[in-house]
Amino acid sequence: MAILERDDSGAIARLTMNSPGNLNALSDAMLAALSEEFARLAEDRAIRVVTLAGAGKAFCAGHDLKEMQAARQSEDKGRAYFADLFSRCTAVMTAIRNLPQPVIASPHGIATAAGCQLVASCDMAVAAHGTRFGVNGVNIGLFCSTPMVALSRNIPRKQTFEMLTTGQFIETDRAAQLGLINRAVEPANLEVETMTLAETVAAKLGSAVRIGKRAFYEQLELGLDDAYAHTGAVMVENMLDRDTDEGINAFLQKRAPDWQQ
Repeated sequence: MAILERDDSGAIARLTMNSPGNLNALSDAMLAALSEEFARLAEDRAIRVVTLAGAGKAFCAGHDLKEMQAARQSEDKGRAYFADLFSRCTAVMTAIRNLPQPVIASPHGIATAAGCQLVASCDMAVAAHGTRFGVNGVNIGLFCSTPMVALSRNIPRKQTFEMLTTGQFIETDRAAQLGLINRAVEPANLEVETMTLAETVAAKLGSAVRIGKRAFYEQLELGLDDAYAHTGAVMVENMLDRDTDEGINAFLQKRAPDWQQ
């Protein structure tokens, strides 16, 4: 079986990390599979939303520590491997942000270290009640420096720093309160609730969502005046889209829009 499975449902691509034996750790093979699939999805205009789940009893336990330790043959070799590993992991996380489609994480069980980073890197997240989230590397002497980049862009800094320095888990109620996930649902309903959100987004005009996702992240990096200037230009681009014109006319005429994208 593939380490990463893809099952398309209409305009929704459902990705499942399928390595339950190591809790879907971000091994070299898993990172490669995610990278390749995200590259394919970036070119797939038929797909409007992507969901990401994990097989077995956990979403993702972070990096594969056994694989990392096996690579520590010497200081020089270890340094080169670890630099390359974290670079590849960063590329996967930023690929999620750069995808034209919204990505919805669907975590259950645990999402730890780089697994928590993966949830934080997705655009939205629907979690099963009881899921535990943590950046726990500090417990074994490894500060979760790269996971904190995504985490600190999701939740307030003091809560981020507490998680990083204590290595303690938070559960779904707290994760929702802080903004790491959108909401928590009963475990038996996780797939249905994730798909409901995905279908809602997929029903919108694809070109508008693609434009909007890009602008959403771009404006976050700008000051207030520059953000308004940038998003004003984006609104102009969006307004001139043929399907946007059709959507507005349909609304005014009280009919369903005939969108082509």
